[in-house]
Amino acid sequence: MAGGWAKDGAVSEQIEASIGDELARMKARRQPTGESLTNCAECEEPIPEKRRTALPGVKLCIDCQLERDGAHKARGGINRRGSKDSQLK
Repeated sequence: MAGGWAKDGAVSEQIEASIGDELARMKARRQPTGESLTNCAECEEPIPEKRRTALPGVKLCIDCQLERDGAHKARGGINRRGSKDSQLK
């Protein structure tokens, strides 16, 4: 049941659209290509065989990759409802 001017299922559509946008963004990310390194490009530790076969073209060990992923910058989200707060920014 939707309230106000929204049609029934509007919230579900917003959630599905948000999930679809995030999936498309993740698929568009550049994936490693080429031959995998046997040792990490940053710390020179050996990269496990299972990691090299699972991710062709991998250049970093798990620890270095986790450190790099943790250093990502927060990106602004999309406020699909267009609230007053989002319009003031």
